[in-house]
Amino acid sequence: MNDSAFSSLNLPAAQIQNLNDMGYSRMTPIQAQSLPLVLKGKDLIAKAKTGSGKTAAFGIGLLEKLNVRSFACQSLVMCPTRELAGQVANELRKLARYQHNVKILTLCGGMPIGPQIGSLAHGTHIVVGTPGRIQDHLRKGTLDLGRVNTVVLDEADRMLDMGFADAMEAILEETPANRQTLLFSATYPDTIAQISSRYQNKPAMVEVVESAQAPVNISQKFYSVERASEKEDLLLQVLGHYQPEHAVIFCNTKQTCADLAHALKERDYYAQALHGDMDQRERDQVLVKFSNRSTHLLLATDVAARGLDIDDLPMVINYDLTRDSEVHVHRIGRTGRAGKSGLAISLYTQKESYKLADIADQMQTEIEPSSSEELFDGDMSGHREPTMVTLSIDGGKKNKVRPGDLLGALTNEGGIEGSQVGKINIFDFTAYVAVERSVGKKALNHLMNSRIKGRKFKVRRV
Repeated sequence: MNDSAFSSLNLPAAQIQNLNDMGYSRMTPIQAQSLPLVLKGKDLIAKAKTGSGKTAAFGIGLLEKLNVRSFACQSLVMCPTRELAGQVANELRKLARYQHNVKILTLCGGMPIGPQIGSLAHGTHIVVGTPGRIQDHLRKGTLDLGRVNTVVLDEADRMLDMGFADAMEAILEETPANRQTLLFSATYPDTIAQISSRYQNKPAMVEVVESAQAPVNISQKFYSVERASEKEDLLLQVLGHYQPEHAVIFCNTKQTCADLAHALKERDYYAQALHGDMDQRERDQVLVKFSNRSTHLLLATDVAARGLDIDDLPMVINYDLTRDSEVHVHRIGRTGRAGKSGLAISLYTQKESYKLADIADQMQTEIEPSSSEELFDGDMSGHREPTMVTLSIDGGKKNKVRPGDLLGALTNEGGIEGSQVGKINIFDFTAYVAVERSVGKKALNHLMNSRIKGRKFKVRRV
């Protein structure tokens, strides 16, 4: 029997079938090393990056231990950001489809706490959340962790980077001492070792060694300036020369993201910032507009970009070089996915030249800086309009609005071709639909005057 097949594990036949239905036939390296240990109930330290399949590595295990008849919180998954928590919860829901009535609740800041309190009162099996909001519920007495048998610290290094060390430890203190503790982290700094020594019981260590070589389908360019104050002009030259339809621009601070987005908008670029000061609705809106091609440029910090999953991203730009060469590899790996070619451009000052050697070592490649003189032939105005526009409907899952309802309203009665309708995103109380710019006004007017699910919803362009 193939030992990388899920069928090699002692899992229920219904779960094997569910995994097959999800397209999971073979385990990824991190799953093959982790799952047998997780299923045996052992504590685990796993060095794994985003995209390695780690959610299934812990999710399959915690679902196997679940007593569905008991509506007590039995598993707790801590994540650094709301986006990652949402992704993990969605993946767990898919993995749990082989069992009936598994309740998975997401507890994150930036969302009203009242509905979360109501959901907790009705009982839950699994909680996925950020440390800050989990602590809020513990303080209010609305979350009881006394029957938790599995705790997962997902992307533990990022939670520490974000200052969650005290919160993580305080939450762990509220859980039973005999729980299983699974720690997933891309890196293994001393602070992770300290948490492990205090809160894990003889943990097994699993590490998947991945080649950090520069992917052959990603081209890299490095452009330099004398001083940091000259970088904004250099970015405009890059954008003018390459004219990207879609690019993520990485900055090291949220202030730089906000300032740069403002400067680009003043030059008529379609650019939006993604940072930690936004509430959840604003963040959702920014991510929706970027993923559905209603905006060209997304400015983000590494923390804000956690959970950002864009399949077809032709370019990333490092406005600031990262302090960590491993993070550089992670950043540029967001382009050139699924066999497509990608371009990664990095800007740096002369004082930062030493960082190029670290990146070259990390990626086992040679770096030849490019001359900025090749950028002088571009159009530096940002007047090009995105191909799509986004319409927001004040109704979502809780109003029983489905993608088919919006598509039908636009194509059946609205006279718009199905090919002119782009991505449709449905949230609890809001829905977004992308349409081609040429029919944006027509689509807006039609939805404003239409009934969806027998009622009229407020509709606006965002």
